[in-house]
Amino acid sequence: MSDSENHNCSAVMAVLPTARPYPNAADRPAITNSVRHLYVHIPFCARICPYCAFYKDLLDRSQTWGFCEAILRELHQARTIFEISAETIYFGGGTPTALTTGQLEFLLGGFREQLDLSSLKEWTMEANPGSVSSRKAALLRKLGVTRISLGIQSWDDRLLKLLGREHSAEQAEQSFRLLRAAGFSNINIDLMFGLPGQTIEQWKSTLKKTITLQPHHISAYCLTYEEDTEFFLRHARGEFRQDADADAEFFEMAMSLLEDGGYEHYEISNYARPGFSSVHNRAYWLGKDYLGIGPSAVSTVGMRRWQNICDYRTYIDGLLSGKSSMASQETLTPEMKRTERIALLLRTRDGVSASDLRRSAQERNELMALGLLRESNGNFVLTRKGKALADSVAEAFL
Repeated sequence: MSDSENHNCSAVMAVLPTARPYPNAADRPAITNSVRHLYVHIPFCARICPYCAFYKDLLDRSQTWGFCEAILRELHQARTIFEISAETIYFGGGTPTALTTGQLEFLLGGFREQLDLSSLKEWTMEANPGSVSSRKAALLRKLGVTRISLGIQSWDDRLLKLLGREHSAEQAEQSFRLLRAAGFSNINIDLMFGLPGQTIEQWKSTLKKTITLQPHHISAYCLTYEEDTEFFLRHARGEFRQDADADAEFFEMAMSLLEDGGYEHYEISNYARPGFSSVHNRAYWLGKDYLGIGPSAVSTVGMRRWQNICDYRTYIDGLLSGKSSMASQETLTPEMKRTERIALLLRTRDGVSASDLRRSAQERNELMALGLLRESNGNFVLTRKGKALADSVAEAFL
């Protein structure tokens, strides 16, 4: 996975007794604007990383062509319900680049045929260094992909092995340079810190190496031990331990080195050169409507949220036989939307408006007194100290 607030997982929602392809016109609230943001989930991986909790499965070449066709069937279904004027498209996973060049050409070509892309601002493709080739990079560039998110995670081979990655540091650098040679200027490098046994010197070396390559975007995530992962079990057994103080030191180093290197810290885990922040992820943080396509993908349109089936074989069989891809749905309340907006916007450089925090004046003032929150241009934003405690600050308002 890469810089993916990619919404292919969600909390458990009420399961529908009879699934439908999408909320029909009688059910859904009136849509005054087009849906402008699409997320497409490609679950296939050559190897399952032991820390990843996103829906994924080992690559099965006998299934991938049918999968690509099912994705295009679901896109067609969506177009019969919603007006889609795509400003951003994000292919996440899993590993989208695990598909062959022929499959990528079929799939992306289908999106180009079905959608009006005249308003497209950004088309992101997640990639693992082990699945990048010069031919594949050239094809993605030709088909309109404008941004690559490269899941490097570390420049230390020992840590890459611990993470179950299929690439070495040398292969990762080769992939980055190959993408640059293919004409991609907007490349995100995805990094992780707080890894078992990782030292501050290893993290410093990884950050400096990344800055030397001068990508336009860098995502730096602290490892979390998610349920249903091998790392979670090892943590539960006491093999791995999480050190909050060490994690805070890693985070502080990332902020200092990346900001000194010319990157704007525009969201807790994301840094960009001016003008290169992720348009797609900013749409999530601003609470824009989005459609999720593919197994496990989540959609939110108006006050309705739904999630697709979390099994790609069932997903394929259903779509190709004219059935629904939806597994569950919920109706959001204004209060749910408000608290989500606060939690997401607090993570960003622009912060939360005063009106959103009007009902939480006491909590807001207490956090300001603690030096975790400050006022800026009529909004309330996290201080540098507050950024290290972002989740706890958000919980105070929920």
